[in-house]
Amino acid sequence: MPQVTLITHTPDPERTIAAAAKLCYSPATIADLMDNLTDEKASGFVGMLAEIGHGSPIEHASFTFGIEGVSRSLLAQITRHRIASYSVQSQRYVRENAFDYITPPQIAQNPEAQALFEEAMGSAQGYYDRIAALLKADHTARLTASGTPEKDAARKAEKMAIEDARFVLPNACDTKMVVTMNARSLLNFFSHRCCNRAQWEIREVADRMLALVSEVAPILFAQAGPPCVRGECTEGKMSCGRQEAVRARIARIKQGAAEG
Repeated sequence: MPQVTLITHTPDPERTIAAAAKLCYSPATIADLMDNLTDEKASGFVGMLAEIGHGSPIEHASFTFGIEGVSRSLLAQITRHRIASYSVQSQRYVRENAFDYITPPQIAQNPEAQALFEEAMGSAQGYYDRIAALLKADHTARLTASGTPEKDAARKAEKMAIEDARFVLPNACDTKMVVTMNARSLLNFFSHRCCNRAQWEIREVADRMLALVSEVAPILFAQAGPPCVRGECTEGKMSCGRQEAVRARIARIKQGAAEG
């Protein structure tokens, strides 16, 4: 199950955004803008930005998440959101000893599929270990023959071995990452990934991220979610046809965040 935490965020994000937006239309100094900007005024201004579609001030607030217990398959999807920063646990430097893996719910519900899946994961681990051992032995021999001290040779050989052995590891392999996005990128992310048509794992992560940011910036993310939250579905013939259920799910997420 994915674990998502909000590590840090721009202090007072809605007030920061409101000040940036007001600066565009005011001759006042930045200090004066901040001094005169109450929480109530900031909330009103952020709400207005959402209505008129003035998106650039929203980029001044950023949010950093820790994401664990997800698959390399999710990694391939989330990094398609390019206006973001990612730090991911490296399979080049971290050996996958008895690696954890993510089991898709549909596989878990079918005993035969589950058994085959677990067999495949065990097989991948076995091949990884064997390939890594063979490569490490080759690299160690070559390095020591060229004069590298035995201890240093073993350390370098380990890294070189797992760098290539990782190619046998599956998409299901567990990973963890730190992700930072500004609020505008997050709104785009939620628009795509909270949708029913998003893949189940990244949708679950997106829902958890939405709950966390809604708790600290409820006005900013009041309209966040897939397009059907704000109006009609934009998926056309690909629509899930369950807009009311999606709206109810997103409403529960935000209500839960409001209740803390």
